[in-house]
Amino acid sequence: AIEALGFKALTPIQAQCLPLLRKGLDVIGQSQTGSGKTLAFALPLLEKIETKNKTPQALVLCPTRELCDQVARTVRSLARFKKDLLVTTIVGGQPAYHQIKTLSHGTQIVVGTPGRVGDLIQRGKLDLSQVHSVVLDEADRMLDMGFRDAIESILGFTPAKRQTALFSATFPSTIESLSKRFQKSPVKIAIEVPDSEKPKIEEFAYCIAEANRLTTLTRILVENAHESVLVFCNLK
Repeated sequence: AIEALGFKALTPIQAQCLPLLRKGLDVIGQSQTGSGKTLAFALPLLEKIETKNKTPQALVLCPTRELCDQVARTVRSLARFKKDLLVTTIVGGQPAYHQIKTLSHGTQIVVGTPGRVGDLIQRGKLDLSQVHSVVLDEADRMLDMGFRDAIESILGFTPAKRQTALFSATFPSTIESLSKRFQKSPVKIAIEVPDSEKPKIEEFAYCIAEANRLTTLTRILVENAHESVLVFCNLK
């Protein structure tokens, strides 16, 4: 079935997590971004969806709107063999009206950010009472962004017998405490990247005053000409 979808070989995280999730076990998957974890949780999730039931049966929480869109596209692509399967993206930064309208027509899989998912639950527009599978994707980032209370509240609206999968690039104490509270005897899979496969990156730190930040950044970009540059910002 996997070969029919165009995948010739499984990545390490897929090879180890797929059998466990198919058995219904709770899993903690620790793996770097881009390791193929979406397929690792999406295929087992899709196998359990009953398309005749138009109530949400699976929930995937992601830290950002962009990741939600990416996960939803992957799930839809994998689900092309499954007729009448509906995937709904519930994220902030967009009018809630359209998302509420989509939910009213029925769906089986919800992919969303904790803030908007929690909001629609509180409004009585999102019913998670029949959810059997929950995935926390990039859980460490969601906790870093302050979503812990929202996540805990959302999970409180799902059945206690659900299967819970938690994927994270790192495994801080906050992830461990979240796992202990919401997972049942989880199997932890940690995929280490060999030093030979790690990118060779030189790191430099500049200690500057807050007021000089933009000026210093401009000077660095001018004095160190690169073919391409990626600048990370705290907000939009």
